[in-house]
Amino acid sequence: MWIQLLITGLLIAVLPLSLVWVSADQNKYRKLIAVTLFLTFDLIMFGAFTRLTDSGLGCPDWPGCYGEANPFQSHSAIHAAQTAMPHGPVTVTKAWIEMIHRYLAMSVGVLILAQMIIAWWHRKSTKNSVFLPTVLFLLVCVQGAFGAWTVTLKLQPIIVTTHLLLAMGLLAMLAYLHTQQSHALQAVSRESNASVINASMSPIILPATVALIFVVMQIALGGWVSTNYAALACQDYPLCNGQIIPDMDFNHGFSLWRKLGQTMAGDYLPFQALVAVHWVHRNFALLVIAVVAWVGYKASKTKGLSSLGKKILLVITIQFLSGVSTVYFSWPLFIAVLHNGGAALLLLLLTMLNYRARHLKNV
Repeated sequence: MWIQLLITGLLIAVLPLSLVWVSADQNKYRKLIAVTLFLTFDLIMFGAFTRLTDSGLGCPDWPGCYGEANPFQSHSAIHAAQTAMPHGPVTVTKAWIEMIHRYLAMSVGVLILAQMIIAWWHRKSTKNSVFLPTVLFLLVCVQGAFGAWTVTLKLQPIIVTTHLLLAMGLLAMLAYLHTQQSHALQAVSRESNASVINASMSPIILPATVALIFVVMQIALGGWVSTNYAALACQDYPLCNGQIIPDMDFNHGFSLWRKLGQTMAGDYLPFQALVAVHWVHRNFALLVIAVVAWVGYKASKTKGLSSLGKKILLVITIQFLSGVSTVYFSWPLFIAVLHNGGAALLLLLLTMLNYRARHLKNV
């Protein structure tokens, strides 16, 4: 099984590696980072789709599916489980969704391994640091372990939320590496009025850092909402079940080490706990929107950052609308996945903004 899984991951990685190889970009390392960043974003989106379709236990073991490398080989076991529980966590469709997610994750792991090997191989002939590619590889290994625990611990909320945050960490680090290699950034750095650009960066660095921290906190809260299935705990907006401050149970809602749907004592999780989780996420979002929109506006008026600033303003607007729409339209799958993707895109853009501002301040 392990050999088959490894071969599958390598075969999937062959296509993006081939695209890098035949690329007209002379810097293949830079192109590999760009492709890996794109596929990691796609993987996060597909991970959200896997979670939101309740496919996380579509194969209740790890790394294979009922001890096999793919659902074709384990079809009889999957069919038996689906027959026994037609509306349970195991169906043929869910098994395929879960395994495709794992295959994509393995291929991203192969690409990150390739980045690390290239960085070490050329460490003496280029100025590229080996530190971040090595940390990326170690992080993707840890991410794989949390992927296994997500299944073996039966979607325990703290494990699933950590799995999401690690994926976002991978995305942010790849965005940092990609920006470091950027043609556009190097061109701005060579401008004759570099001193003017340098001076304009200082006022935005601290707000951009705060915005990035707030977005990470909001992603953690959003992950906690999703992993506890609290997306519809409030049925309206801006009120929550007709109240400004509804009845909430913060103690049980934010107890971290507990099983899905249970309190730490093993009792059923009260509905008020889900309301607390949802209410905190939606209200903290207002602060995040205000800070990110302000930073996006400041960046849009700053030479060297204007394009990123406009993109941040656009994404934060879409993110707010998709969040509200999730409640109004009772959590439609497309909008819920879009909302997850918007969070990832905000993190990516703010990481790029922070790197650019600091880099241009020191040119």
